[in-house]
Amino acid sequence: MIPRSNSKRVISVFVLAMLNISIMASLRNLPLVAELGYKMIFFFVVVAATFLIPCALVSAELATGWTKSGGIYVWVREALGDRWGFFAVWMQWVHNVTWYPAILTFVAATLAYIFNPELADNKIFIQSIVLIVFWGMTLINYFGIETSTIVSTVGVIAGTILPGIFIIGLGIVWFALGQPIQVPFSASQLVPDLSEWGNIVFLAGLFLAFSGLEVSAGYAGEVKNPQKNYPRAIMIGAGITFFLFMLGALSIAIVIPQENISLVSGLMEALKIYLANYGLSWLLPALAILLVFGAVAEVNSWIMGPVKALYTTSIHGNLPPFFQNLNKHGMPTHLLLFQAIIVTISSFVIIYMPTLSTAYWILTAISAQMYLIMYIFMFIAAIRLRYSHPHIPRIYRIPHPHKGIWFVSSLGMLASIFAIGIGFVPPTQLDTGSHLIYDSFLGFGLLIMIAIPLIIYQFRKPSWVIKSTEE
Repeated sequence: MIPRSNSKRVISVFVLAMLNISIMASLRNLPLVAELGYKMIFFFVVVAATFLIPCALVSAELATGWTKSGGIYVWVREALGDRWGFFAVWMQWVHNVTWYPAILTFVAATLAYIFNPELADNKIFIQSIVLIVFWGMTLINYFGIETSTIVSTVGVIAGTILPGIFIIGLGIVWFALGQPIQVPFSASQLVPDLSEWGNIVFLAGLFLAFSGLEVSAGYAGEVKNPQKNYPRAIMIGAGITFFLFMLGALSIAIVIPQENISLVSGLMEALKIYLANYGLSWLLPALAILLVFGAVAEVNSWIMGPVKALYTTSIHGNLPPFFQNLNKHGMPTHLLLFQAIIVTISSFVIIYMPTLSTAYWILTAISAQMYLIMYIFMFIAAIRLRYSHPHIPRIYRIPHPHKGIWFVSSLGMLASIFAIGIGFVPPTQLDTGSHLIYDSFLGFGLLIMIAIPLIIYQFRKPSWVIKSTEE
């Protein structure tokens, strides 16, 4: 975490760009992108132009206008009222509940390559590891033990950047030596067949991969010359992430036929092929350990943040007393327990979906849909606040009094709505089984998670309000 400073703007373009890369870049997404082949370039450009840039610019304006902690809860609450502020922060939190099993399936499959690669396709093993790791991290957080900034930084470098550069290097060497290429290049492969919705459904996963920039927006006020340098940092971070994803995914696609790419273990399968070809198979367990370390550090660094953000709504009486419980370490243990229970329930999709790749995708899809609902409220709030709070100073402000905010926010909203809808279309590349079961899981899961905060708010009582220690 970059230290905050109230007196000086000390964050350079480079530092903010690196922060954005750490938020967006995750090697677990490479097999998902690899499924797209050369069409990934088209999808990256679309997501960056219609979602990534609008999200970054809007969240920067809001973060530099409303600088108190609270983020999305404060922004939406100021614009639309307490009910929708609570709803927005709930969606920000609950999307992680299905994201955790998805990333931990990657951890489990990677872990299998250390002991027995055949376990990477064993659903019981995968779900067991998901539950053991998540409940273990939940219990650790009961004692207030959080991943330190040093461990988080080491995790990103050792478990993401270095393995990412390594697999890109392996792909470049493979290509230079004239080895067989599973995705031969042709101009026709750059543009997807837009007549078949199932061919573009993975687009929804890319929205999730590029989300989270509202976190880094909290530092926009500390950037030197934010009006100029904040957008520049976003462009640099997006560009580096673009090429890391694209080259890393191509390194997987050129050695594994598209129909055989596993969304769960595709990265390790590609590394196994590369290392065997170069006589370096002994490196595979070491790389698996690095990837596991990076992914677990990523999960543990997220596990308390969203829970704490949700807990702050207790000040306004938005959570029942049961969820306001704090232990002697100041940890909201009942919220952590509730989160672990939902993660456990959602993880059973691993067992009941036809393949692990299908389970991984459906968890990714519903997570993206819930997160995008939050973004829709963020874009609406940005427009509303331009009219209801025009005199609040924003260190960074989207150019033009009203046209700019309307254009940028509307573009982000439309892209988010489209991505939510496309998520209900089963991808043609995966065996999703019954379309009815697939859509029912997504539909009912989404409706339940939308309904819970609205029901809680509707039946809240004055006695739920807790006094802020700052009052």
